[in-house]
Amino acid sequence: MEKFVIEGGAQLSGTVVPAGNKNGALPILAASVLTTDEVVVRNVPRIRDVEAMLSILQGIGVRVERRNGHEVALQADALHEPAQVDAKQAEAIRASFLLAGPLLARNGEARMPPPGGDVIGRRRLDPHLDAFRAMGAEVETERDVVLRAPRGLRAGDVFMDEPSVMATENALLAAVRIPGATVIGNAACEPHVQDLARMLVKMGATIHGIGSNVLTVHGSADLHGCTHDIAPDHIEIGSFMALAGVTGGELRIKGCVSDDLRMIRLVFSRLGLHSELDGDDVFIPGGQTLVVQRDVGEFTAKVQDGPWPAFPADLTSIAIALATQSAGQVLIHEWMFENRMIFTDKLVNMGANITLCDPHRAIVYGPSRLRAERLESPDIRAGMAMLIAALCAEGRSEIGNIRQIDRGYERIDERLRELGARIERVATEPVPV
Repeated sequence: MEKFVIEGGAQLSGTVVPAGNKNGALPILAASVLTTDEVVVRNVPRIRDVEAMLSILQGIGVRVERRNGHEVALQADALHEPAQVDAKQAEAIRASFLLAGPLLARNGEARMPPPGGDVIGRRRLDPHLDAFRAMGAEVETERDVVLRAPRGLRAGDVFMDEPSVMATENALLAAVRIPGATVIGNAACEPHVQDLARMLVKMGATIHGIGSNVLTVHGSADLHGCTHDIAPDHIEIGSFMALAGVTGGELRIKGCVSDDLRMIRLVFSRLGLHSELDGDDVFIPGGQTLVVQRDVGEFTAKVQDGPWPAFPADLTSIAIALATQSAGQVLIHEWMFENRMIFTDKLVNMGANITLCDPHRAIVYGPSRLRAERLESPDIRAGMAMLIAALCAEGRSEIGNIRQIDRGYERIDERLRELGARIERVATEPVPV
């Protein structure tokens, strides 16, 4: 076990290159199961969740080869019979369930143990199972989820009862192996869903409507290999933007996709953080005085997440940390996950002025002088929010359970030190029995 020890108060300035999108990497790696050809994926982030997915793939018989740090070659020409996902490995990440679609489409059967992941509230599997049923699968649910399509899946009409990102990805991963046209309605259209769809097109599928909430998939049983570069992680970019804002540093983030950042930049500007586009770079000027922009009529400003293109739920925790350093009052409404805001008590202990109205709403009053604390990271994004707070707090903070942060942010301590942060990764002493 390790912890971060942070001495707050340093400005974070310099240049940073964002890692590949974590939430794009996981379904893209799962897509390797759809073909017996080699699939090469580049710009793969070196994080715990990716390593967990690669271990799961190896466990079902996929050959995995690391090349040049961020390049991975995968070949699924010798899947185990049956290709059984290990229950203990599945507990490590929720994305383990992304193998349901490819295994069902390729083998006509998939037995999936319950997936793990962040404890941020209930995360339904129903949209996944409804999509598989619409394609002709039989579904049994006890502890494991057993999917069968003995006569193969069939093309048809799939309509999501919510625009679930992972369910849309699973539906895509199944539909691309089905001859004929499958229409996926009320689909998620986040940047990582679009990236997966672009990769599947390279593999031989035809997909219309990429970027919209209606996808029409013309599948093929003869998908082939490809080489694909994972897009930069807009969630990590937003996290670095907030880090620069709360520490007053000047930061250039290289190689971004500007369209993925439109809502993020808009919401952060309402929290007082100005950013500029310079080609493919995002530039954060240094020394900004953060002031919340009130709504017309002097009403309290509001930040609300939602399905794309709304503000991403994964940045809600980051927005709360940023708001603690912005002068004014803002209501943060996280309507998607009922446990994501529970971590705010940790920021309150550091001196933040936050009123948690209910599991979905918090009012943040800023700016607050934060003080150092000993904290434990409950999930990836809350961990990053705590890290942001610690970097602008007075004194020496400690953050434990940093494996949660490592699940989503590659070498975050090393990259922050390059920007001037005073942060060390320290082994924790074992607790006496």
